[in-house]
Amino acid sequence: MQQEVSRTEIVGPLSAVVRAPMSWRTPMVIVLCGCLISMLSFGPRATLGFFLTPQSQANGWGRGLGLAGCSFGIVLAALGKLLPERWRALAFGAGTAAGSFGQFLYAPLAVSLIDGIGWQQTLITFGAVMLLVLPLSTALATRGSGQGAPGAQQSLRQALSEALGQRSYLLLVLGYFTCGFQLAFITIHLPAYLVDRGLSSDVGGWTIAVIGLFNIFGSLTAGWLSNLMPKRYILSFIYFSRALAVLAFITFPVTAFSSILFGAVMGFLWLSTVAPTNAIIALIFDTRWLATLSGLAFFSHQVGGFLGVWLGGFVFERSGSYDAVWWLSVLFGLLSAVINLPIVEKPVARPAAAAA
Repeated sequence: MQQEVSRTEIVGPLSAVVRAPMSWRTPMVIVLCGCLISMLSFGPRATLGFFLTPQSQANGWGRGLGLAGCSFGIVLAALGKLLPERWRALAFGAGTAAGSFGQFLYAPLAVSLIDGIGWQQTLITFGAVMLLVLPLSTALATRGSGQGAPGAQQSLRQALSEALGQRSYLLLVLGYFTCGFQLAFITIHLPAYLVDRGLSSDVGGWTIAVIGLFNIFGSLTAGWLSNLMPKRYILSFIYFSRALAVLAFITFPVTAFSSILFGAVMGFLWLSTVAPTNAIIALIFDTRWLATLSGLAFFSHQVGGFLGVWLGGFVFERSGSYDAVWWLSVLFGLLSAVINLPIVEKPVARPAAAAA
């Protein structure tokens, strides 16, 4: 009897074995550290639009300049693996909201620092602050986690083959392209667009900041709703609403008020796609390869982001206007609203796992 108890304590549930050496990693600590990493990494990334004009003027560059930097894909994958399922969707929303708070915090800070110490020193300052991510990352280490999931024995090749053979996953990936296109184009080119319209750079700074502020609420709301209703409906609503917001913004005269209002509406919809998208991937394929599969979907997001940034600069250099890209953003939003509706939200069938 005693031997059986000892054996149970040693080899019991895998999750208990994994967590035992690091009992300090409670769900709340994990979420808090993940949120701080999202804030510290996404904040500087969201300010690169403010460096566009001074960098271009200093180096003789055009506006095809790209956007790069850290994001929260790996953070969300770690949260998905480490947290119980009931925490998952809301944690995805919280991690995204924290990134948005970083955007809200860093946008006016970037404008102030660039004016005060120059854009070069501002970049160095932001880089130095990023070092805080290193100690925080210890709470998100996922070594050995996820091995108790139904797809634990699945290889990387099998996971990719399974995902790419699922129509719902492909539709999700296609829709994510639009998200990247719209967000990257607005992040990089909106400040310059507003200056071209006769507004001050401060308006651009506060517009980007308002986007970050309102996306805190939007991301948390999307994460909360993902536990209550089909996530594909949430995604479809977000893309359709974005299209309407952009359409209204470019139709009416651009003023400081309309810019801030646009930032508030777009902010609520800004990264609200992240929580339902990652929740759908985790639901269909479990969390064993969540980082890889969500990363592959995010690759589509980033391809869209690249095209949004590059095409915005290309069109502006050729025509002196961003109008064509704004209209393309509206079209992509409408198409993605339709694309997400046929997604089927249920775990993928795995005959071998079911038989076992």
